[in-house]
Formats: sequence, structure tokens, C-alpha cells
Amino acid sequence: MDVKIKAVLNFTISGDALESSLAEYDELTVEGLLREVLDKAIACDAIKVQVLEGPNTLEDYDKQAEAGA
Repeated sequence: MDVKIKAVLNFTISGDALESSLAEYDELTVEGLLREVLDKAIACDAIKVQVLEGPNTLEDYDKQAEAGA
């Protein structure tokens, strides 16, 4: 029997670690990165990921960092 699990995840990551992680998984977005990590870890077929707050791309991160400087 298949089950549906809905979760909320919050985490903090440095800009360097975000850039490295995106490069390692060859992803352009945080949503894609999380989808890949979950798929590799637990082999799910239908993973939906949505970033609700914070940067989803390195460009978004750069804009946020510039605004905070």
C-alpha cells in the first residue's frame, strides 16, 4: 500500500555549501536539489518540492546577500 507523507523542512546553509551542493547534484534550484537527495535516499516516484522562503537559486542567494550587505 502506498502512503502519502507531507512534511515541512527548515534548514540553514552557508552560501558556499549551497553552491557546492547544487554543483555536486548538477541542479540549478534548491527544489531540484532536495528532490534529487530524497529520490536517491528513499527512491520515491512522485516527489514534489516547493521553496516557500529563502533563495531557490544561486542568483536569488546573490540578490539576498547584496540586499543584506
